[in-house]
Amino acid sequence: MTAPRELVYGRHPVREVLRAGRREVAELLASERALAAEMWLREAPGPRVQVRPEAALTAAAGTRDHQGVVAFCEPYRYAEAHELAAGERPLVVCLDGVTDPHNLGAVCRSAEGAGASGVVLPERGAARVTAAVCRASAGAVEHLPVAVVVNLARYLGEIKRADLWVWAAAEDADASLWQTDLTGGTALVLGAEGAGVRPGVLRACDGAISIPLTGRVASLNVSVAAGVMLFEAARQRA
Repeated sequence: MTAPRELVYGRHPVREVLRAGRREVAELLASERALAAEMWLREAPGPRVQVRPEAALTAAAGTRDHQGVVAFCEPYRYAEAHELAAGERPLVVCLDGVTDPHNLGAVCRSAEGAGASGVVLPERGAARVTAAVCRASAGAVEHLPVAVVVNLARYLGEIKRADLWVWAAAEDADASLWQTDLTGGTALVLGAEGAGVRPGVLRACDGAISIPLTGRVASLNVSVAAGVMLFEAARQRA
């Protein structure tokens, strides 16, 4: 029986799959133009690059957004959620009901850049790591642990402790991000745009914090909000 394979496309995502080495690459396809422009394709470990016309790559990827590079590799390996919250001063991002793959990819890119311990997703009603998420994250998901839990509220209740606080992002929260201590163990919970963090998940948090806005728009995109909160946490921890 043929082993399951997953698609990854785009120059940065495919390069990061190879750099990370977390999953085996079975096939590596590239256009002549990409092969000429990207030296790493000729030096990459793994299977030999197969040169294909742009149209063939588009057919393989199911999109024109492949940038001339397509790979087929092992399925993405999810992390264990409780391990992400263990240890000293973890920084975990929990997404509640975020279904857009581009938002998930952007959050993962920020989380990896800010040195977060990982991202946690609920099993139902949320995006998973796909080729589109890999592309949107510029390959960051290959280095960042991502975990899935059956019940997000229960998970938050289980990881809370004296040295790990759980903060929900809420635009109407009285507490400001700038005045919140994020130097200890921290879990940041962000909900989908419009709906926000669900009431049951919100009740499992220690509190809610807001990002002060001075413009006329009342809220931020979830990936932008996650980036602001993550890098504020990183700044405080530096």
